[in-house]
Amino acid sequence: MAARTDTELVFGGTAARFHGPGEDLLGRTAESEETDRGLRDPSGPRLVLVRGERGIGRTVFAHATAERLHAGGIAGGIAVLPVACVPGDGEHPQLLALRLVMALEEHRSATTKRKPAQKPAAEALSAMKRGDRTAMAEALVAALARPTPAVVLVDDAHHADAESLALLDEVDFDRVPSGIRLLLTAVRHTAPDATPPSPGSGHTADRLATVDRLAHNRAAHTITLPRLTPDDTTAMVAQRLRSAPDADLMRRLHELSRGVPGALDALLVEWTAQNAIRTADGHAFLGTGAPVPLLPDHDRYVAALRALEEPCGTVATALSILWPLGRPAEALVASSTGLPAESVTDGIRTLVDEGILDELPGRDPASASRGWTFRVPLLAHTVRERLGPVQRSHLSAAAVEALWADGKPGRTGATPEDPPVSALLEEADAQTYLPDRIADAGFLVDRDRAVTELTAAARALYPDLERRGMLRWHMGAVRLIEEQYARDLAILRSGQAAFGCGDHRTARTAAEWLVCGPAEGLDAQAVHEAATLLVASAAAEQDWPALSRMGTALWWEGLPLSAMATVSGRVQALWQLEKWQEALTLMLQTERVWQATPGSRALLELFRRVAEYVLGRPERFTRALALPEEPDLPPHKAFAHNIATFDVLLGIVDLRGAANLLSTRQMNLELLPQHNRFLWHHLNGQWDEALALARRLLVDGGVLNVVPGHHLLPARTAAILLAQGRTTSADRLIGSVRGKVNGPLEHILDHAEAEVLRTLGELGRAEEVLRRGLRAADERGSFYGIDELLASLAEVHAEAGHKDRATACLERLERTAEQMNSGRTRLLHLLTSGKILGPDSPEARKHLHEAVDLARSRSQPFETAVTLLAAVRANAAPAPLLHEAYERFGELGATLWRFHTRTAMREAGLTVPGRRQATSENEHLLATLLAEGLTNRRIAGVLRLSEDAVANRLSRLFARTGMRSRTEVVTAVLTGTQMTTNHH
Repeated sequence: MAARTDTELVFGGTAARFHGPGEDLLGRTAESEETDRGLRDPSGPRLVLVRGERGIGRTVFAHATAERLHAGGIAGGIAVLPVACVPGDGEHPQLLALRLVMALEEHRSATTKRKPAQKPAAEALSAMKRGDRTAMAEALVAALARPTPAVVLVDDAHHADAESLALLDEVDFDRVPSGIRLLLTAVRHTAPDATPPSPGSGHTADRLATVDRLAHNRAAHTITLPRLTPDDTTAMVAQRLRSAPDADLMRRLHELSRGVPGALDALLVEWTAQNAIRTADGHAFLGTGAPVPLLPDHDRYVAALRALEEPCGTVATALSILWPLGRPAEALVASSTGLPAESVTDGIRTLVDEGILDELPGRDPASASRGWTFRVPLLAHTVRERLGPVQRSHLSAAAVEALWADGKPGRTGATPEDPPVSALLEEADAQTYLPDRIADAGFLVDRDRAVTELTAAARALYPDLERRGMLRWHMGAVRLIEEQYARDLAILRSGQAAFGCGDHRTARTAAEWLVCGPAEGLDAQAVHEAATLLVASAAAEQDWPALSRMGTALWWEGLPLSAMATVSGRVQALWQLEKWQEALTLMLQTERVWQATPGSRALLELFRRVAEYVLGRPERFTRALALPEEPDLPPHKAFAHNIATFDVLLGIVDLRGAANLLSTRQMNLELLPQHNRFLWHHLNGQWDEALALARRLLVDGGVLNVVPGHHLLPARTAAILLAQGRTTSADRLIGSVRGKVNGPLEHILDHAEAEVLRTLGELGRAEEVLRRGLRAADERGSFYGIDELLASLAEVHAEAGHKDRATACLERLERTAEQMNSGRTRLLHLLTSGKILGPDSPEARKHLHEAVDLARSRSQPFETAVTLLAAVRANAAPAPLLHEAYERFGELGATLWRFHTRTAMREAGLTVPGRRQATSENEHLLATLLAEGLTNRRIAGVLRLSEDAVANRLSRLFARTGMRSRTEVVTAVLTGTQMTTNHH
């Protein structure tokens, strides 16, 4: 099958690429229209000033305006004369005025086709050399007065010399011809109603003051570019990545950029360069644990800070650590750096004027400011992370001591007029700030208190799936503990925390440390937990060879572990490898060992129940569902046991049993792991939510469920894609998660792959794959998932005309249903027998009647709709039930099944509701199949049409949409573009 290049849905996703700005200027519609009106209106302002902070996009906006003016449209094009100002221009008085004169004269000469007039330009140059302000003013007025329509674009006017700006401010624009307009861009870091920078307070302050005066000229009109709204930010990121950004990615981008386009682009460039942003199925995600990047030296924000003279750099460095403390941070900066208080105050004032810091207003106009924060948080992060370890430790220690000494006299750096550090600024992250500073301070603060607070903060943040700091705090506590026994316990906690947030490599390293050399006297339960963590981490990393070794007695020999830890570790390794019979045999031989303590007993009892279920003995597992929880289990272990049981129920498609478990064990669905929620949403028919979770898990590599059924997530995801007509995507997904030899069973993937092949009409290959899956399951004695294999294989044999083979499969499926006592297996037997026995069989009709009742009682939308469709096609249910199946498929988004249901409705003489919608759905499905790379022949097989019928449908699609090629249709599908026409 042909590969899709832009919307791959494969294990690990694909690296996102950064694309430059598109033609659309996002988030600037109102400002663009206002600017165009002013520049095109003969009575409009002669001077349009575009203002905004660093990185807001003034230059992009001005040049987009220039392109629109030049293009002209109905009103005709307007000439645009670009004049760019650069750093250093301010040191050359009258330079901008000279450039304006020269640009206007050259334009007039080119327009009138006359030789350039040397006199105005020569006089302006002479005036500049002499420093003759009056002569330059006359030359500028003369150049502006010549009636040659044009817009002069002066970009970055804040770099221009102050004298030229003053000369512009003195021009009487009422005497300037209406065809001459000036479009200036200039930075403005403060809000229009804020206190302007004081003269001499910074490099650009004087010129900015002149620009401010120019903005108040009665001939001027100012356009202020705001930060992007959340919707515009999302649209911009989608444009840059050519993918729909995930909500978590957008939240991180907003937190670090505050909606400033320049900061957004800087973040995206760095993250994509690190392959930190991954795409799956046309959606972009930030990889779990991806570090916040550092801005390079050439970045505009870093360069702006470095251009400032001391003490600005020192003050900014200290504030990158201390700013969350609010006003007291000013005194702490002085005491920590040794700078005089006056120098710190001046440095802060300059940093505010230069757009590095924002001053936070007080609660009311009469109160003092609350403190300062970095205008762009990404810059604060860059400055902080570039600190040396010694400087970072000392500044962090100052912050910790200030917070610990809150309200006590004699606090370091405090003065009588400073407020106490009673709370952090609300703009700071109160949950992470103090533990972060304690971890950085290390041995410079009270060790015992630091360990206590770091451990408590880490536990409060568990499981920290976003990796905000829990693991770092645990590791910080480990470094501060000297006594080996307590240190090993802290290492165990850090390893468990790492596993909880998905850092399996760190978890495995911690577990190996403890298993290979635990402290003398370390609690046996702690060592047992370390062995459990080691096996679980190896499984999460899919290190099947290591797990195979851990499943042998030889691997555990010589390790300083208790018999309980050794037995438990071996059993878990065999369990992860789905070597069920070996695990049960070992448990039987060592029952006295693992029954000795409640912790190991509860865990291995769970293993035994699941193993017996998989091997076709469901009684113990079924009985346990009605029992209360183990009373002696700590909450986190009880939760883990409930999760494992919940996973088995969802894996055997027992939604009612899973719902009952949620209710009786008081489990909050939103707090369950993502793969559990995926399976829940899938069975409940909430496929959009399920796919969103699947993409996230695929990108992060979390495609494995707890056993049994390691591969449920990719298999069920592939089933959704297949129901939507995305055959190639489903096939690519299945192939991307295939493992290696000696790993867990892949028969669930075999069933998913066979369904793709059946959809494409490749019955021979489908039979091979289904037989392969059954052989693998039989070799391990597994009954888990073979019902779906048997049902599909029976249907394949029947479609191929091998009735005897189909009957043999059906008989084995019946025996399996009786043995497992599973509602899903029973339903598959009823459906399969109804299809194979044929519409003339009374037994078939009876089975399908029963199947409809059973499916309704199980309350699963897709399963019910499939059952209704099968029953009607076999004449075992009234045709109007197709309407219900049709609606259910529509709610799910199962477009391929909905197409086949429309066909069945027409064959039954029923009217298909919503003709226009049906036509639109047919076109969308056809376009999807094209985007999947299918030929006309394959499309015909999928839709069960002739190739001529497919060709005719394609012709109608092209005619209705105005598209001329398959490539255009594919592009529209991949980009999510609506397929419509101008006349449609």
